[in-house]
Amino acid sequence: MGKSAKKEKKIRVRQVRSAIGCRRDQRATLRGLRLGRPGKVAELQDSPAVRGMIDKVAHVVIVEDA
Repeated sequence: MGKSAKKEKKIRVRQVRSAIGCRRDQRATLRGLRLGRPGKVAELQDSPAVRGMIDKVAHVVIVEDA
């Protein structure tokens, strides 16, 4: 079984608050998560790097299982 047979886990991240008032590095993290305005949803690979980015902006986003 190669890597193509393995199913990658995905998570869905929704921005629920505005980035106004957030620090510059937090706004850059939101852009890295393909978010930018409240209500926007991004489906991302579940990896430690993405989880770390979500932890950094946890007050602005919610995580849903894809």
